[in-house]
Amino acid sequence: MKNHTRRREFITLLGGGAAAWPIAARGQQAAMPVIGYLSVTAPEASQPFIAALRKGLSETGYVEGRNVAIEYRWAHNEHDRLPELAADLVRRQVAVIATSSTPAALAAKAATTTIPIVFSGGADPVQSGLVASLNRPGGNVTGLSSMNTDLIGKRLGILHELLPVAARFAVLVDPNAANAESTITDAQAAAAAIGRQIEVLTASSNREIDAAFASLVQKRIEVLLVSPHTLFFNRRVQLVTLGVRHAAPAIYPTREFVEAGGLMSYGSSVPDIQRQVGIYVGRILKGEKPADLPVVRPTKFELVINLQTARLLGIEVPATLLAIADEVIE
Repeated sequence: MKNHTRRREFITLLGGGAAAWPIAARGQQAAMPVIGYLSVTAPEASQPFIAALRKGLSETGYVEGRNVAIEYRWAHNEHDRLPELAADLVRRQVAVIATSSTPAALAAKAATTTIPIVFSGGADPVQSGLVASLNRPGGNVTGLSSMNTDLIGKRLGILHELLPVAARFAVLVDPNAANAESTITDAQAAAAAIGRQIEVLTASSNREIDAAFASLVQKRIEVLLVSPHTLFFNRRVQLVTLGVRHAAPAIYPTREFVEAGGLMSYGSSVPDIQRQVGIYVGRILKGEKPADLPVVRPTKFELVINLQTARLLGIEVPATLLAIADEVIE
């Protein structure tokens, strides 16, 4: 009889302990900080950048799944979904929100004034209203500016060096981008500086991108400048394919376009920027305030040239450009 009683007590104790385990596990999970990641794109297109973000986090001692969790929200290239996805992360009460573009950062900023936000984007963060100033952001937002829009003149100069006799330039702009107007102004000023005309082509959807490229022949455009807008980055395979099909020599904002078959690019490194986003997120998790972390600007820009595409387009790249290129894809 005694044995039976003891056995029951042991089972009760064991049962009680087993019931307590999930509670303890839940307690540990609650203590693990959660980062919200808000992206305008789809997960498939973002894997190299997520890997770079994780690398930055690990440099500050955080490893996803071990001592930090990440909640991902993907807009799948539908900008109008960003506010609802940002609001969802705020409801989830994440510790920090990291964003991969200016539109995502603006949606996050509209959703919360208290949760720290770390952005990365090409638009001027002061002009777009994300921060009060680069050195002292103020508020709950800081991050990394790729400065890709500031490089319009430099890209135009590279195109001019590639094809010095070309007279008719065009710039492809997403009219819905936060920095569309400044992009057009900068492109017009840069073209005027080298005594060239520049046509503005606009596209905010797949169909409009197709139409813009189809109009190149009709408008007798000889070289194309593709703006650093999120839409174009997400549609880079479509853009470079159309560029080759319509025999349009083009310069793109980042190396990802050239790796996809584009002719050339000049800009900052997207993976490096995402790594630095990870570092900033880690520093905030350790207690630093976004208001005190200055907006980081890249110090290095890379020129990447695809010689295979140049041959397809019948272009001989000058030795002067090849000499200064950071990478030449054969």
